[in-house]
Amino acid sequence: MAAPQPLNRFRVVLSRPGIPGNIGAAARALKTMGLSRLYLVSPKHFPHPEAESRASGATDVLAAAVVCESLEEALQGVSMAAAFTARRRELALPMQWAREAATTLTAAAAQGEVALVFGNETYGLSNEELALCQLPVMIPANPEYSSLNLGSAVQLMCYELRMNNIDPGEAPASFGELATVDEVERMMAHFQDAMQDSGFFNPDNPKRLMPRLRRMFSRIRLERDEVNILRGMLASFQHPERFRRSED
Repeated sequence: MAAPQPLNRFRVVLSRPGIPGNIGAAARALKTMGLSRLYLVSPKHFPHPEAESRASGATDVLAAAVVCESLEEALQGVSMAAAFTARRRELALPMQWAREAATTLTAAAAQGEVALVFGNETYGLSNEELALCQLPVMIPANPEYSSLNLGSAVQLMCYELRMNNIDPGEAPASFGELATVDEVERMMAHFQDAMQDSGFFNPDNPKRLMPRLRRMFSRIRLERDEVNILRGMLASFQHPERFRRSED
């Protein structure tokens, strides 16, 4: 039997959510980041049309959501649970910021099930619920206004988890092969010759023209095709008659 994908070992638990739209927003957040397991503890309204509307196509996540009567039930089989809180609690375990926690939770997911626990929109998690979790987590919001929407909080943490578990094959592909150092050097020599032929560049008084051009092209990280295009343009400026004949 194949081992589960890393993100399949995470479940997102919403404890006592009061706004059905936030349940839908959380489902959408899970699906966009590659997670799918949503647990709801005593939701006030579920199922609900507003939840389906806010899910924006992630209705499969809603349909598969597990509804529980208590947080203890939602955490069955979990080896580590992270409790998301907007404030530090007295006698609480050491807290981690969301990005650091994503690394900790990813390591824990290699050993077993992991839960991300979010509290009610108004009251958050109770001290009793927090005590059931092994890792308090805070999102580094503005301390003067740390009121973060539930769906947004879920989205942020799912993003951090995805960044820790992303498949290297999903990385954006390069558009083209980068030019080699010697290809760029030949292009620079071509630029100097063409500018000298046109009278734009005076080798007896070069100033800083060539170093500035070199610095500009170094910032760009030219691709091989781009070098060929630039050299073709230079050749057309130097020998326009050849290009007119080729067009005819």
